[in-house]
Amino acid sequence: MEKIAKIDSVDIYNKLRGVETLHPLISIIDMSKAKAMPAQTLNFGVYAVFLKELKCGELKYGRNYYDYQEGTLVFISPGQVVGVQPNVTKFEPKGWGLIFHADLIKGTLLGKHIQEYSFFSYESHEALHLSEKERQIVMDCFEKIQEELKQNVDKHSKTLIASNLELFLNYCTRFYDRQFITRDNVNKDILVRFENLLSEYFSSDKPQTIGLPSVAWCAEEMSLSANYFGDLIKKETGISPQEYIQSAVINIAKDKIFDIDLSISEIAYNLGFKYPQHFTRLFKKKVGMSPMEYRNIN
Repeated sequence: MEKIAKIDSVDIYNKLRGVETLHPLISIIDMSKAKAMPAQTLNFGVYAVFLKELKCGELKYGRNYYDYQEGTLVFISPGQVVGVQPNVTKFEPKGWGLIFHADLIKGTLLGKHIQEYSFFSYESHEALHLSEKERQIVMDCFEKIQEELKQNVDKHSKTLIASNLELFLNYCTRFYDRQFITRDNVNKDILVRFENLLSEYFSSDKPQTIGLPSVAWCAEEMSLSANYFGDLIKKETGISPQEYIQSAVINIAKDKIFDIDLSISEIAYNLGFKYPQHFTRLFKKKVGMSPMEYRNIN
């Protein structure tokens, strides 16, 4: 069985790469000055962000490989397992790594909002591709954190480091918004696939056997992480995937309501609702009247 290396601290990762630990909870690593990563699987217990400036191997998530490009940011959160498989050809690794422990941001504003940075849960093939200008902004943020790590630790250190880290993550949010926009054709293709997926789902017997389609199920069917899928759909449509699914259900329900041979309860079960009252509540919320009122008026 393949041995999995557990990365529970910043120091463990630094030792793996042969670099000095300046702060126990955060590290900025210049990959050109670090030891090459051996081929192995890593279970991260820390947050990690890697700026890849030269293709120096492949990252593997599960059975999928991510063939990353130059100038790409890859985000990893605690609990993720990543397989590293370097190329057999010789290379000079270039790029930067940012490693930080969750304890660093406990009690800070960033600690309260870290879950809002959904890109930490994106799959590796959903990485952030940077322009040269964006790359320079990333490097400026890294340099600010690095400078603070060189200072003597005092009562301001944690606040300043966390503030610079938050600034970096906020820039990444902006860059991802730009990436969603510039990949408009890709986004529209995903939206069409989402519409077709829902159409096929409700044309089958899945609603009766499985129930209503979940966002996680839809994302998996489209080979996307739930967070990336959710963010992309919201950027493209202005509503969440959950709201999009609910709207699709209501539109189908409106057609079925005209079939007076079907009771409201039968319609609810056919659409995948476990309890008819849940269907009635959603319908009234979306349409402004109950299914029976809608049937009678029309």
